[in-house]
Amino acid sequence: MARFAVSERSAELVASGVPHVRATVVRAEHPTSAHAGDAAVVHADGTIEGFIGGMCAESSVQVHARIVLDAGEPLLLRILPGGVDGSDPAGGDRREETSAHGAVTVSNPCLSGGAVEIFLEPLAPPARLVVAGDTPIAQALVELAGPLGFSAGATTDTVDVGADVAAVVVASHGRGEEQALAAALRAGVPYVALVASRRRGSAVLEALDVDDAARARVSVPAGLDIGARTAPEIALSILAELVERRRSRHTEVAEGVVPDDAPDVPAPGTAVDPICGMTVLITAGTISATVDGETTWFCCAGCRDSWVAAH
Repeated sequence: MARFAVSERSAELVASGVPHVRATVVRAEHPTSAHAGDAAVVHADGTIEGFIGGMCAESSVQVHARIVLDAGEPLLLRILPGGVDGSDPAGGDRREETSAHGAVTVSNPCLSGGAVEIFLEPLAPPARLVVAGDTPIAQALVELAGPLGFSAGATTDTVDVGADVAAVVVASHGRGEEQALAAALRAGVPYVALVASRRRGSAVLEALDVDDAARARVSVPAGLDIGARTAPEIALSILAELVERRRSRHTEVAEGVVPDDAPDVPAPGTAVDPICGMTVLITAGTISATVDGETTWFCCAGCRDSWVAAH
């Protein structure tokens, strides 16, 4: 796929609201099949459209593209043969990895030589903020959310909680609060808040048909304590808390920590190739072999064949 085609494909996905990662080779050291400027689109399931190197490089890109997509932060991925110090692939810890701010260096025992650096840029539609209610605070939330990168809308109907909803704020002053909160909590929405006094909010939470852990996830009174009084000020305090929570979650995901309130949604896992020691993303297209009812995943057909021959 030519470079311009990758850009067009990425633009199509953005327009369709499909999250993905745009991977661009920024440096290639011979011998390697990739060249500076090669690019590809990496989907959430690990599917790659384009070219950023052979199968071994693709395995590393798939794993880290998923991390980048979850964290929402770009990353420079450095892939070196063998150990991260460039040592022979046969020596040292083959899965050694070092990190610096904004960059990760991984060893790839499959590479026959050379090195490649790939910039991974996450591209996703704006996170949705659903506001329940038509009060002045609800209206202010919708108006202020746009510049902060949210797609916000207010509703007085049943709250529609899709997979792209990042936050639900109930600002209806008593109308349909319990139903909206319960729907958001059961769907695993990361940020759920209720605009109410502490006393009234406690009564609403007690009436919810959810467990105590779910109740504890509701921010009430909604927002950071900045002494807000007017509707725009209260909306500002809520959005500030939402941004704080999202940034904190992104940092945790980037560091490999699963937040306690993360929804129980299955994501592609990883496995270690027993032959070469590479970490691979487990997807429908990952090469595997099943022996005695146990499945093992591999980075390439060669590793699979070697393992099958030994078993």
